[in-house]
Amino acid sequence: MLLAGILSAGLVLSGCDRSAGNERSKPGPDLAVPEQAHPAFDSLMSAAMQDEWHRLPIGRIVQNVALRFVGAPYEAGLLDRSPVETLVASFETFDCVLLVETAVAAARSIREQDYTYSGYLDNLRSLRYRSGVEDGYCSRLHYFSEWILDNERRGTVRNITAELGGDQLEKRLDFMSTHRGSYPRFAEDDSLYAGIVEMEASLANLKLFYVPQGHIREVYDRLEAGDIIATATSVKGLDVSHSGLVYRDENSVGFLHASTSGGVMVSPDLQRYVENIEIQIGIVVVRPL
Repeated sequence: MLLAGILSAGLVLSGCDRSAGNERSKPGPDLAVPEQAHPAFDSLMSAAMQDEWHRLPIGRIVQNVALRFVGAPYEAGLLDRSPVETLVASFETFDCVLLVETAVAAARSIREQDYTYSGYLDNLRSLRYRSGVEDGYCSRLHYFSEWILDNERRGTVRNITAELGGDQLEKRLDFMSTHRGSYPRFAEDDSLYAGIVEMEASLANLKLFYVPQGHIREVYDRLEAGDIIATATSVKGLDVSHSGLVYRDENSVGFLHASTSGGVMVSPDLQRYVENIEIQIGIVVVRPL
């Protein structure tokens, strides 16, 4: 993903202080639509019930869910179209983070044998917002490293990158504040911008680890289906540039992701995929719990 693609996709997102110019949330269109109006969701849950996916390991459920979206188109900026924070859910188009959140939230619902749309939305909200509480734009977990940290604290995921022998990634996360003009929500809002700067400062001591791209195959035997993969990047001020899921079958370890060029797809070899994108330097590995 090129730098322009990162900016247009809004992959690097931010958290900020809630008191700093933060608008209140309101229910989005997905929340207002009754469950029977979501045929893709209903079809997914019907398959999960029929094949008893709830008996599978959580990672296998995550992979099963994401595979149902292969071929769906990529669409940038889905979470930021409303001027007021809205819980966006989609089963038709995805960006890379939305695919990960959708697959993990749906898998958690299936594992709990809660096949309701409202239950799915609760799980989605819990993944996306700081401490699981939706309270406007600034409550969203925007930097993916903070997304991992916050969800790990609440027992949703476990960051296993250091366990895999990952190297420390020396980065100061300030991409959003140094690219203010690329983020319409706070480009001209000084109080919101101040909150973003404060949030970035709160992450200054966060220890980041990554498996360098040339060593990814060495950890293939320790990766599981449905593990969350974020690609560490050389871009200044930025932790990761893309995200997706480990795809495992009998013969390969691939990358299941929403690509800007190909939509939701499986790239057949994870290391080769990472090596083929210039700004990607390795991977962060996070296991759904």
